[in-house]
Amino acid sequence: MNYIKAFAPATVANVACGFDIFGFAIQEPGDTVEIRRRDEPGIVIKNITGDEGRLPRAAEKNAVTVVMLHLLKHLGITDFGCEVTLHKNMPLGSGMGSSAASAVAGVVAMNELLGNPLTREELLRFAMEGERIASGSAHADNVGPSLLGGFVVIRSYTPLDIFSIPVPEDLYCTLVHPDIEINTKDARYILRNEVSLKNTIAQMGNVAGLVAGLMKSDYDLISRSMVDVIIEPVRSILIPEFNEVKKAAIDNGALGCSISGAGPSMFALSKGMDNARKAGEAMKQTFANAGIDSTMHLSGINQGGAIVLERN
Repeated sequence: MNYIKAFAPATVANVACGFDIFGFAIQEPGDTVEIRRRDEPGIVIKNITGDEGRLPRAAEKNAVTVVMLHLLKHLGITDFGCEVTLHKNMPLGSGMGSSAASAVAGVVAMNELLGNPLTREELLRFAMEGERIASGSAHADNVGPSLLGGFVVIRSYTPLDIFSIPVPEDLYCTLVHPDIEINTKDARYILRNEVSLKNTIAQMGNVAGLVAGLMKSDYDLISRSMVDVIIEPVRSILIPEFNEVKKAAIDNGALGCSISGAGPSMFALSKGMDNARKAGEAMKQTFANAGIDSTMHLSGINQGGAIVLERN
C-alpha cells in the first residue's frame, strides 16, 4: 500500500467524577489523516487544514507525526518515508480530545500502511506520546476511547491497565462547545495537588456508582453518580455561565452535565436522543443569552473508535 486515510473521533474525558480514568468516544466530529509514501526517508507534514496555521509543522513537534516517529523507532524501521496531511475538524483547546484524535488517526494510519504489525491495544502507548507532546501529560482518557471506541476505564497508568465497560444502548451524549478556548496545560496547572479525605471518599463512591450504573443500565444511578467534587469546582470557573448551562441541561431532561475534558466544552448524558437534543438546545440558549456562540453535537457512544477510510 502507498496511501492510507484514517479517521479518529472526538471524545469526552473525565466524565464528571473520573478525572484521567474515564473517557468515551462519540461519532463525530473527529480528525482525518492522510499518509502517502515517498521515496526519500523521513516524515514530512505536507499540509494541515482547519488549524488556522497554529499547529507546528515539524514532525517531531506535532501530535499527529510524533506518534509515527515513535512507532517507526519501536519497529526498528529507519528508511521509511512519507508525507502527511492532517485535517483538523474540531477546534483546538476545545475539551473534545482534539490532540488525541490527531494522534490516534496518525498512529492508526501508519500502522495500516506498515501492514498492521501491532494490535489496537499495542498502539495505545504510542498514541499517548501525542498527548505528551500536545499537553505535557501522557494521559489515556482521550486516546483510549478514540482508538478503541466505547466507554473506557484506565485502572492504572503504571503499568498501563485499560478496559472498556458496556453502556446502555439508549444512552446519548450532548456535547456543546462555546466559542472560547481553554489551554489544557493551564487547566491542569490550576488543579490542587492535595484532596481532602472527605472529597476523596465522595469521589470514589461516585466513580463506583457511575461504573455500576452504566453496566446495569440504571439511569437513576448514572444520574446520582455524575457528580465531581474535586475537579469541576476548580475548572468550572474558567467557563462562563457554567452553573447556568449545567442547570439548563438537567432541567431539560439530562441525567447529568459536566465539563468535557479540560473544557470549555460541556457534555450531558441523557436517556434517548429526544432528551439529549432538548438538553442541548437549552445549553446553547443559555450560552447565547450571555452572548456566547456555541456548537452542538449529538451522539450515541461510538463503540468502534478510529477507522481506516481509504487504502491503496
